[in-house]
Amino acid sequence: MATTFRYRAVTRDGVRTSGVVQAPDEYAAVMKIREKCPVVEDIKPVKESANADAWYNKSIGSSKVQEKSLSILCSQFAIMLRSGQMLGRSLTMVSNQTADKALKKILLEVADDVDQGSSMAASFERHGGKQLPITFIETIRAGELSGTLDRSFATLKDYYEKSYKNAEKIKSAMTYPIFVVLVAIVVLIVVMAKVIPALAGTFSSLGGDLPLITQIMIDASNFFAKWYILMLLVVLALVVAYKLYAGTQQGRLVIGKIMLNMPVLGPINVFHGAAQFADTMSAMLQSGLTVNRAVEVTAKVMDNAILQEDVSSMIPKIEEGRSLGDCIRATKDFPDNLKEMCAIGEESGSLDATLTTIADYYHNEEDHATTQAIAKMEPTMMVFLAVFAGFIVISIYLPMFTMYNLM
Repeated sequence: MATTFRYRAVTRDGVRTSGVVQAPDEYAAVMKIREKCPVVEDIKPVKESANADAWYNKSIGSSKVQEKSLSILCSQFAIMLRSGQMLGRSLTMVSNQTADKALKKILLEVADDVDQGSSMAASFERHGGKQLPITFIETIRAGELSGTLDRSFATLKDYYEKSYKNAEKIKSAMTYPIFVVLVAIVVLIVVMAKVIPALAGTFSSLGGDLPLITQIMIDASNFFAKWYILMLLVVLALVVAYKLYAGTQQGRLVIGKIMLNMPVLGPINVFHGAAQFADTMSAMLQSGLTVNRAVEVTAKVMDNAILQEDVSSMIPKIEEGRSLGDCIRATKDFPDNLKEMCAIGEESGSLDATLTTIADYYHNEEDHATTQAIAKMEPTMMVFLAVFAGFIVISIYLPMFTMYNLM
C-alpha cells in the first residue's frame, strides 16, 4: 500500500518548501518530489492515526468490488490499450469514469505507481488485494509477462460479464418465491399480534367455549406475545453460531457436502461448481497462465469448500507431471462429463476452448435445473399458503357463527 511521507525540499528557484507525498516506498517518494524540487533535504514516513478519514477509507475498502464494475472496467481497458494509450493514462481515464468509490481509489493509487515504473499486477495486488478477486490480479500478471495485456483484459471482460449475468439470472428466478415467503411471514405476524388478541378479548367477554382450532390460534398468539424476545434471541444465537461454525475449515467442508447432496438444490450446486471451474480455468489459460498455476488460482475462487478441496488436491499431482485429465478423474464430486471433456481437450491441444464450451453447457444446465426447481416449488408454496390462509380464516370465522348463540 502507498505510504505517506512528510518532506522538506528546495525548489528550482531556491525556495525551501515542505509537504506530504504518497508513494510505495521512500525511493519512489524522493523521485516524485524531485520532479518539482531538485534538492530533498529531509523525508520521513508519517504515522497514520485512527482518525475519521482513516475509518472512512477502511470502511469503503472493506467490501469486494462487484463483478459488473469489473466487467465494465476490463472492457474499457481493453479498448484503450488496443488504441495505443499508455497504462498510466488509461488508469486515470478509467478511474474518472468509475462510479464505485473503492475502485476509483484503487485505480488512482495504481496509476500513481505505474507512472513511477511499478508493475500493474503488483500495484493492484498491493492496493486492492482484499477487494479484487485473485483471477483479476493473476490474469493481469500473465498479460504483463506475455505482452498481451489488452487480450487479458478482454478475457476478463467476458469472464466477469458471463459470471455477473448468470448470477442475475439466479437472483431473478428466486425473487418471486422469496417475495411470497416474506408476505406469508408478515401476514402471520400481523394476525398473531393484532387480529387474534382482539378476537380473543371479544370471545372471552361473551363467554362460552371456543372451537379447538380457534383456541389453538389464541394459545399460539399468547405464546408468541410472551416469549417473542426469547425467540428472537434464540434465532440470533443460532445465526451467530452458524456463522462461527461456517468460518471454520470443518464447518465449510460440512456445509459444502450438504450443499452438494441436498435434494433438488444439490444438482444445481454441482452444476454451478462445474461451470465455475471450467470458466475460471478457461480464462486463466487464455491469459497465458500455465496449467498448474491456473489450477492453483481456480482452487482459490471455488465457492464450495468440497470442490475447492478437490481442485487443491490436483495441484501437487500436476506439479509431479501428471495430466489435468488424470488429476480431475481422481476427484469425487465433479460431474463425469466435465472430467472426460477436460481430458479430451487436453489431449487435442484445445483445452481452453473445450473448457469454454463446457462452461456454457453447465451454465445452461444450472439455469434449467433452477427453473425446474422453482416450477416445482411454486405449486407447493401455493398449497401451503392456501392451507395456512384457510386455517386462519376458519379459526376466525368459526366462532362468529356461534357468537349469536352467546349474545
